[in-house]
Amino acid sequence: MSAYFIALSDALRAAEIFRPCLVLDRDRLDGNIALVKERLAPGLAVRLVDKSLPCMPLLLHIARALETNRFMTFHPPVTQAVLDAFPEGDLLYGKPMPVGAARAALTRGGAGWWSRVCWLIDTPERLAEYGALAAALDTELRFAFEVDVGLHRGGFSSPAEIKALPIPDRLHCEGIMAYEAHAPEIPGLFGGAEKALKQASTKAAGFIDALEPEARRILNIGGSKTALLHGSGVANEVSIGSAFVLPKDFDTPGLGGFQPAAFIATPILKAVDAMLPGPPAVSRAFQSLGLFARKGCYLYGGKWMAEPVFPEGMKPNGLIGLSSNQQFMSLPAGADVKPGDYAFLRPTQSEAVLQHFGAIAVFSAARIVEFWPVLPMG
Repeated sequence: MSAYFIALSDALRAAEIFRPCLVLDRDRLDGNIALVKERLAPGLAVRLVDKSLPCMPLLLHIARALETNRFMTFHPPVTQAVLDAFPEGDLLYGKPMPVGAARAALTRGGAGWWSRVCWLIDTPERLAEYGALAAALDTELRFAFEVDVGLHRGGFSSPAEIKALPIPDRLHCEGIMAYEAHAPEIPGLFGGAEKALKQASTKAAGFIDALEPEARRILNIGGSKTALLHGSGVANEVSIGSAFVLPKDFDTPGLGGFQPAAFIATPILKAVDAMLPGPPAVSRAFQSLGLFARKGCYLYGGKWMAEPVFPEGMKPNGLIGLSSNQQFMSLPAGADVKPGDYAFLRPTQSEAVLQHFGAIAVFSAARIVEFWPVLPMG
């Protein structure tokens, strides 16, 4: 591990990057893409999750490799960027939008909003709101039903509910979105992940049966942690985003063999004999109890959704806390750290974190080869 981060450090120095940045390892990314291709069940398409890959060159790179034009979208400014970049792109909302947000997007955005966006409907009331919106705008709108297959985060809870719904004239049902992020978290005492996934698939099949044949174009299930665990049959597509860069929260059995491809890199500003504010005796007392390190460093920035990975043994300390300006990190007694070295942290998630640092530094073949701009936050 040390050799890898030393190589990253050398590449950052050569590129004259001496500030916090997000580094993306393109070679590891390509390895993860290859694993998706290898493990994806026959007959399943991939719908790329834009919130988890909020960088247009990154989306383009993965979309080309997988030959997909399907995207799951969550935020209108990002939706607009994806519509512009992918003229053939088909976009499914991954959460229900307030009808006012849909109206604003349709009236202010380009033609893609009218023809290439599929809205998500989770309640009869929202269905009626979107029907009224379509009538008011004198247009046709596409939608999919959000269905609850065990996550219990909303959506329709039974196929009978969907079957009984009158669909407004100007709305066209495209299918369902079934998300089962809960499955990997189910303890063995209650059947574990395998049983939860089977139950989710069975429930999804019930919802699909409730749809007319022409309303089954989008049969979406899965997320990064579960997409590659599904076989052929029930769904025709799975959603994947974070798996391609593997942040820490996605270290799950369903992604075994994938490699972390995104890291926060930041210069170490100070290497210190660690001291708490106040009399030196206070520091010595906490150190003797093993509650405060004898060595430490201060980072350029901090307080990120990330966990330290290098220098080895580096970790935050609760007695000093976090700082977004100069974060203190404890170091092992034998750590050889000096100002100007780089510290590396692994994001716990990719959404939002990838957008925090400006353009992403792309690492390949031992050097920084280019910079990829990120998508807007708002």
